[in-house]
Amino acid sequence: MASHEANEKFVRVGPGTPMGELMRRYWQPIAAVGELDAQPLKPVRLMGEDLVLYKDHSGTYGLLELHCAHRRADLSYGIVEAHGLRCNYHGWLYDESGQCIAQPFEDLAHPELHFKERIKLQAYPVEAKSGLLWAYLGPSPAPLVPDWEPFSWEDGLVQLVFTEVPCNWFQGQENSIDPVHFEWLHTYWSREMRGRDGPEPPTHLKVGFDEFEYGFHYRRILEGMTEDNPLWTIGRTCLWPNALMTGDHFEWRVPIDDDHMLSVGWFFDAVAPGHEFPGEKRIFHWRSPLTDAGTGRWIQSHVMNQDFIAWVGQGQLADRTKEHLAASDAGIIMMRRKFEEQMEVVARGEDPKCTFRDPATNQRLPLPRAQQRGVPAIVEPRFPFLAGIPPEVEEIYRKVRATWNEPMVEPTRV
Repeated sequence: MASHEANEKFVRVGPGTPMGELMRRYWQPIAAVGELDAQPLKPVRLMGEDLVLYKDHSGTYGLLELHCAHRRADLSYGIVEAHGLRCNYHGWLYDESGQCIAQPFEDLAHPELHFKERIKLQAYPVEAKSGLLWAYLGPSPAPLVPDWEPFSWEDGLVQLVFTEVPCNWFQGQENSIDPVHFEWLHTYWSREMRGRDGPEPPTHLKVGFDEFEYGFHYRRILEGMTEDNPLWTIGRTCLWPNALMTGDHFEWRVPIDDDHMLSVGWFFDAVAPGHEFPGEKRIFHWRSPLTDAGTGRWIQSHVMNQDFIAWVGQGQLADRTKEHLAASDAGIIMMRRKFEEQMEVVARGEDPKCTFRDPATNQRLPLPRAQQRGVPAIVEPRFPFLAGIPPEVEEIYRKVRATWNEPMVEPTRV
């Protein structure tokens, strides 16, 4: 069991809290690049702070505190300009640093006061990478956004899927180092919902956990497997500090506040060798629902929807003082201890684990994968991870998946 004090440290992410200060040392994915191409303003809540994300007409991104410094109007209803964001109430204009650069009446009536030079909103840097917009809420100088090797893949479909989940982010991240839940939540329960159609799921016989440079590995042996299986020799990656990487996709558990998290999925599906990508657009973004519109019940049919049910079922803030951890939870214990250690590192004013500052080494950072890149474990037409895939994305997804069932197209010889 965790003590009440330890549990409080794990779940509180506001400014000044130990976990909040640690998580502010990392870039967090908050939106898709394509979202702001369609609508250049978006209100964002991140680690308990209310913010507005925008893209001005010059292509510059900004992330400012939500309310204008003048009369506290909501800047998510502001006016995007050539350079900066203007409040729709009295016209005060801010640049991406938060500096007020125009006050129409004051500039005209009392230019000698230079009042705008004394007004500055809280602002945070934003960077675009691999179709996502990333925000950094920590102290300067900001580290580099990690350049994970899959971000360079080009021969396939990328889906960016967002879901707001009403529970604390730490419950989601603990799931990232819990191999046994897959046997029950995603396999046995799914079989039960199908009327016990199909064979019994294989049982976990052995699990293992190791720390490495970028997080942790979790490894498993199932019935019928030997120890030369990649699921044991390589395993899956619990990516520090708040992600899961399982071969061809990432899942970030982004803290909205203490009681809510944003699930951000980055999914890659490669076209089989010898085939062309079916379309011009490669990166798509969409939002996944939590509940069925007809019944009001939580969606149970997809892998991550099942995860959400388990996490929210623990309560908005899981009470870890009432847990009874067992042998299969060794990875969770390992991860909690690492978080406690890294909160102390930040309290000493040092850089925590997985802080990247050297551009020469932050290039296509390799991550372990238990399967060959781009080769689907199961070639099925349905997107298995999240419900609600838009029809236009599903059409391309099916075409990409279908290439693995077709013969390679030989190049034409002249």
